[in-house]
Amino acid sequence: MPQFLVLAYDGTDAAVRARRAAARPAHFAGIPPMVAKGEIVSAGAILDDAGNMVGSVVFTEFASRADLDAWLRREPYVTEGVWQRIEVKPMRLAVRAGKITP
Repeated sequence: MPQFLVLAYDGTDAAVRARRAAARPAHFAGIPPMVAKGEIVSAGAILDDAGNMVGSVVFTEFASRADLDAWLRREPYVTEGVWQRIEVKPMRLAVRAGKITP
């Protein structure tokens, strides 16, 4: 199944931290079912030098790019205007769950 790296950068306006905090519960509510389906392999926040969250990195596995795009259209950090710039890169994980994958 195709794997993708998603680099999602928060906006830089003064209200983005408040938007992130407001959208965070809905964002995290959507993660467990995606992990259970194998769509999210690993993920975490991108931090600035001061330790503030300024974006997210997500390693995903979807049947197609169209399925990934469908997720992004419903992702609360997108719909609530937190993520302002998103890069999607096709990739293949070499290490997964502590094991090397050929």
